[in-house]
Amino acid sequence: MNSKETKVAPAREIAARIGRLQNAMAGKDVDGVLIQQKSDLFYFAATGQQSYLYVPVEGQPLFMVVKDFERAKMESPIENIVSLTSVKNIPQCLADFGLTPPERLGLELDVLPVNLYLQQQKIFSRSESVDISLEIRLIRGVKSPFEIEKIRLSCQLSDKLAQRMSELLEPGKKEVELAGELEAYARKLGHQGIVRMRMWGGELFYGHLLSGPGAAVSSYLASPTGGKGVSPFVAQGAGHNIIGMNEPVLFDYVFAVDGYLSDHARIFSIGKVSDKILDAHKAMLEIQGEIIEKAKPGAVTGELYETMVSMARKLGYGEHFMGVGERRIRFTGHGVGLELDEFPFIAKGQQLPLEKGMIIALEPKTIFPGVGVAGIENTHLVTENGLEPLTLFSDEISEVRCA
Repeated sequence: MNSKETKVAPAREIAARIGRLQNAMAGKDVDGVLIQQKSDLFYFAATGQQSYLYVPVEGQPLFMVVKDFERAKMESPIENIVSLTSVKNIPQCLADFGLTPPERLGLELDVLPVNLYLQQQKIFSRSESVDISLEIRLIRGVKSPFEIEKIRLSCQLSDKLAQRMSELLEPGKKEVELAGELEAYARKLGHQGIVRMRMWGGELFYGHLLSGPGAAVSSYLASPTGGKGVSPFVAQGAGHNIIGMNEPVLFDYVFAVDGYLSDHARIFSIGKVSDKILDAHKAMLEIQGEIIEKAKPGAVTGELYETMVSMARKLGYGEHFMGVGERRIRFTGHGVGLELDEFPFIAKGQQLPLEKGMIIALEPKTIFPGVGVAGIENTHLVTENGLEPLTLFSDEISEVRCA
């Protein structure tokens, strides 16, 4: 690596990430890895330019850039950066830098399109393709102090956005109107706009701003909440519902700055909500409090999920926890970083133990069809003593009074 420092990641940070990947490669008997998925490229090369990063099990990586080469040179601290006109030229680029073709080539097979995979099999015809995606995701699941500070900043800006929600919420506005006002403010604060997800078909535009019964409308998204959206083509998020008095209004937004995300949900209302919503919200806060103490390094993610489900059932919300019916969501928390669906997952059947430095968005929620949503979501840091909340806006339902 060279000594160049960048805004998004210093050279020493990138070098440490490459080193962890090389250790994982050695443990899996992989000779080289070709990284090409955008979030992984950003993680290991500190730029989002169209490119390929080849990491040998030993020695320095080679960064091959299609577009834009000059930007990539300015943004990435990788030392060996070359211009690439065609993916077919990758073997020659490797040879020019004294890198031999790998016998076992690691690829991100969880996300790599089939056509690209088949193309690269032809290019590396003498190499055995090996899935390296699990190792990459495990590496990315534990955040460095540098990443934690980036996420702290994102969480602070998320809290500012929640405060702005209190100022903008008023009866008679459409959900999409209020969402637009909030999103404009988020951009003013530096929100990058795009929220990346790894899962096939996963997408999000800022988040969900949903009111009353509309918040309980389900959608295709892997989320306990959905919303109608503005059309069937984008069948989630804020729609044309008019925000009314005395109903729960869900503010569930992702803040994204310098690539790093926070995930944050609060309930607002204009006037008082019903006792049904108020009691359910208190129950979700109780579940959150229990997991904050239990989620220490070594705690098994699937066991934490079962604890939350069991508590919801004992508190009388088993039929409404994280959705309704057989299609309810089978997770109660997820990792966040450069993507919204990173390791770890607090989910049914998961066996991954927590580690210090993981970041978790914990989201116990209740869904009442025809009524609305109650619950909470906070971004937390796993510490030796449990979870440290990084989003600090009040967890209580925020009641806004009409002028």
